[in-house]
Amino acid sequence: MEPGSIKGLQLVVADAAAARQELIGRGVEASEVTSFSDQDGGTFFGFADPDGNTWAVQELKVRAQKPLIPVEARGRFGA
Repeated sequence: MEPGSIKGLQLVVADAAAARQELIGRGVEASEVTSFSDQDGGTFFGFADPDGNTWAVQELKVRAQKPLIPVEARGRFGA
């Protein structure tokens, strides 16, 4: 695939503001956090990776208490 050809990839995080600050702290330009709904899952922001692929980041607060992959099952890359 050509760099930058993937658009609309999605990440889910427990805290969108914290994730955005982490990216900004690493020099990544990211859009403002926007809430489209008061319901969990209605908050988003976006950014582009160094190749130009675009990402949407969705906040699901439930992931803080109930991650898809439990910490103990994450292996060497889960740290």
